[in-house]
Amino acid sequence: MALSTAFTDMFGVRHPIASAPMGGSAGGALTAAVSRGGGLGLLGGGNGDSDWLARELPVLAEEAAGSPWGIGFQTWAIDDGAIARALEHRPSAVMLSFGDPGPFAERVRAAGTVLIVQVTDLEEARRAADLGADVIVAQGTEAGGHGARHGRSTLPFVPVVVDLAAPVPVLAAGGIADGRGVAAALALGAAGALLGTRFQATTEALVDTATAKAIVEARAEDTERNRVLDIARGSRWPAQYTARTLGHPFLDAWRGREDELAADPNAGQAYRDAVARGEIPALPRWAGEGVDLIEDLPSAADLVGALAAQAEEALARAGGRPGTEPVAAPVLPADGRDA
Repeated sequence: MALSTAFTDMFGVRHPIASAPMGGSAGGALTAAVSRGGGLGLLGGGNGDSDWLARELPVLAEEAAGSPWGIGFQTWAIDDGAIARALEHRPSAVMLSFGDPGPFAERVRAAGTVLIVQVTDLEEARRAADLGADVIVAQGTEAGGHGARHGRSTLPFVPVVVDLAAPVPVLAAGGIADGRGVAAALALGAAGALLGTRFQATTEALVDTATAKAIVEARAEDTERNRVLDIARGSRWPAQYTARTLGHPFLDAWRGREDELAADPNAGQAYRDAVARGEIPALPRWAGEGVDLIEDLPSAADLVGALAAQAEEALARAGGRPGTEPVAAPVLPADGRDA
């Protein structure tokens, strides 16, 4: 069966799956591979760095083979110029995350481009709906990379956003790393799922071999949401957004001492020196709680189809279709107490 939803109809894609626009790792090759595979690839535009976009957009244009694709930005870090440069390449969608999308929403929609807004709490969800977002991504705290410091878990958050935003399609994000997670998102009322960490562990992702290996070998308990690494590397990320990463020596040294770290004039240099010596990775290893389910490094194009097939199988099992074994209901004693 085909998993047809409002999301697949909107973009004309085969599967209700999108890849997260992960800054630095979701380059042109990864974005194009997801789109060729039947999902919606989203380029990681990050803070709108013009040199990075000038390098990756031609790769995407060449390899997407006419398939729909989009580009995502960190809303707090961009200006009108970044949006203008993106729209010149006629993306199917622009996704805005982390910050007020208001200054950019009308320009995106006026260009005839689908506006996707990622939200991390109900206030942001209401704001996205009021601005006329065409798609809303509801991100739970299980997600890898940046998210709300005081956000909500994906399972209870998604259906609330679905109800609030209706009839606007909602994508679920956070901790989804296999087809069962995609099926769960659909069961919650979402029109699809947006996956980040799972697509970071693919052959097309712009991550080094050591990072890809670390993701494959990691478990959920190896991830941690923190601000330590943003502070240590001098990142300007707003304090309300922490990042879920794999373990790191600076985390062990400064956990719970963020204010001290920010006030230490030598800490940033120590971080840069450790990177230069190869003692720590150049970038934090962003990873969500779904890492337990990641065991290989496939092509992203193949992965999209595999995720969709797994989702179809999971929904078939849940619906008791032929070939599945229904779970028998428990038999209770006559007085209604548990046996």
